Amino acid sequence: MATRPTGAKARAEISAKTLRTDRWWLAPLITAVGLFAWVAYATFRVFMQKWYWVDEYHYLTPFYSPCVSEGCEPAAAHFGRFIPDSPWIPYAALSLPFLLLFRLTCYYYRKAYYRAFWMSPPACAVPDGHKNYSGETRFPLIFQNLHRYAFYAAVIISIFNTYDAIMAMQKANGDFGFGLGNVILWVNVIMLWAYTASCHSCRHIIGGRLKHFSKHPVRYRAWTFVSKLNTRHMGLAWITLATLAITDFYIMALAAGWFSDLRFVG
Repeated sequence: MATRPTGAKARAEISAKTLRTDRWWLAPLITAVGLFAWVAYATFRVFMQKWYWVDEYHYLTPFYSPCVSEGCEPAAAHFGRFIPDSPWIPYAALSLPFLLLFRLTCYYYRKAYYRAFWMSPPACAVPDGHKNYSGETRFPLIFQNLHRYAFYAAVIISIFNTYDAIMAMQKANGDFGFGLGNVILWVNVIMLWAYTASCHSCRHIIGGRLKHFSKHPVRYRAWTFVSKLNTRHMGLAWITLATLAITDFYIMALAAGWFSDLRFVG
């Protein structure tokens, strides 16, 4: 066993938990504030149960899609109304749980709220806020493994949102119409597809199990495209939170009569 030479100084004892002198706490703080603000707004809107549908232009907010409650406006219920109407049950109860599961189990969001809320760890070279660490092998974090299944549900819900955007180009009288609301809806749908396609599970499904890319040129090209999107997964995660909130707020404002839609055609 090596011993310290006679007369050598002992290693300095450092009481500080980290030697980082920068504002390492700023990033998790901003993340926590941003996520909390979005969740608060989304929760408020989901249970508001009004100002979600603009009948004149067939605008349906993504927070209420698909609208399957018996309390939904008949014209907004494209896929039927079969869930009991209750102030405690969201009108889009068929999709919201799966969307929540998809977002919560997303690899980027795990990093975001692990650092921002659970302090596990809050930043690089900063000690974990917990004494013991079991990873995602025990309850409740073991449910993070459901991400690959939530991805399939997210794809189906993105199809619903695309259908809503298409239907919104037909006015109540059946004529074609296009306005600022349509632009906002389509931007949101495109960003949602980009975020969904940039998912790590999507990348694995497309080419993760291939042993020879040369034998699967089509899947290789798709895998290459998704891999490029995957590098922007964090940015797309935040962009889609913004587009969802903007789309919902714009449709709510129109439905409430705060202002009129800017029309380009019809």
